Amino acid sequence: MTLHWSLAGEVVQFSLVLLSSVFFTVDPIASVPAFLAMGAHGSVDRNRRMAKHAALTCFLVLTVFASTSSLIFKLFGIKLPAFQMAGGILLFHIALEMVHSRRSTTKEVAEEREEGEKKEDFGITPLGVPMLAGPGAISAVIVLVGQSTFWWQSLPVFLAILVTSLVTFYVLAAGVYVQQRLGETGIRIVTRLMGLVLAAMAVQFVLNGISNVWPGMKG
Repeated sequence: MTLHWSLAGEVVQFSLVLLSSVFFTVDPIASVPAFLAMGAHGSVDRNRRMAKHAALTCFLVLTVFASTSSLIFKLFGIKLPAFQMAGGILLFHIALEMVHSRRSTTKEVAEEREEGEKKEDFGITPLGVPMLAGPGAISAVIVLVGQSTFWWQSLPVFLAILVTSLVTFYVLAAGVYVQQRLGETGIRIVTRLMGLVLAAMAVQFVLNGISNVWPGMKG
């Protein structure tokens, strides 16, 4: 019985780490202001449709990269430890900007937001890619799937992508309500807290990469 509880605890912990890694790198809450700005002149139905397009785009992009992670490694001759360290460094950079309550330039630049304001359908680009499914989120899912020894061990990663995409849709669709309830200050506080956790995850990615190259150095 103790063994079963221990195993269940490990599964729950592993699932939470996966979900947190994907959700924090996608960071839909911090995308709310940009979403509202780009859809400022649209109807409620149109903005809901844009939220759906963005969430679906995020799901498809992350799923494709997660599914082809082994092919990417083979195609470019990249080893998992190298990607773990590179991805960790990238995520740490994003996390630092989140801690300082700034949107990472890997996710969003002013020109992209201005372009989105002029587009009829901004849900796919620039909102879906790269604001949601940006380099950080793509790196995270590739590393997480790459760490799986068997194909079935990567299933929780795809579940985390699905859950994150669904939550992203509801957060964006209720963007006005979210901004009213949290306010600009609340969104910044949540972003900083998420950035702090993401920074720790990024460091762990790097430590895992180092320990895979030098097994004697365990993170």
